[in-house]
Amino acid sequence: MRRSARARAAALIVRCRSDEGSTLLLTIFYAALALLVVLVVIASSSLYLERTRLFTLADGAALAGAESFSLDEVELVDSAVVPLLDSQSVAAAVDGYLADTPSATSFDDLTVIEATTTDARSATVTLSASWRPAVLSLIVPDGFPIDVTSVARSVFR
Repeated sequence: MRRSARARAAALIVRCRSDEGSTLLLTIFYAALALLVVLVVIASSSLYLERTRLFTLADGAALAGAESFSLDEVELVDSAVVPLLDSQSVAAAVDGYLADTPSATSFDDLTVIEATTTDARSATVTLSASWRPAVLSLIVPDGFPIDVTSVARSVFR
């Protein structure tokens, strides 16, 4: 009996020291995880860049709206020249700016949500567009809406 116990112990030691087994399953799991992380980083970078482009377009539109006054619509307040804006001229200037800007056509479903003035001195523009991830477009075919708001004010100095 001693011999069989020793033989079993030796066989167990040999089995524990061997490198038999497969790491293929572990490699496949880590490769899939790495691919998922890369896809998420690509999608989030794409979303950030698209939002930045839309915000830049909204800044330009708000500036065009803030400059939509005529010299007849300027008044003197506390020895400072102040332009007076109205919502219709701001909206018309924003529409004209978006029609003349070539980068406005690169956005999907670009809409002007708001182009107005609240205090007759500054123009507020809110734009909305749809973002579709480049790599994951099969999973999210409709994309996600992006809304940005920009405010600009004309100042005489």
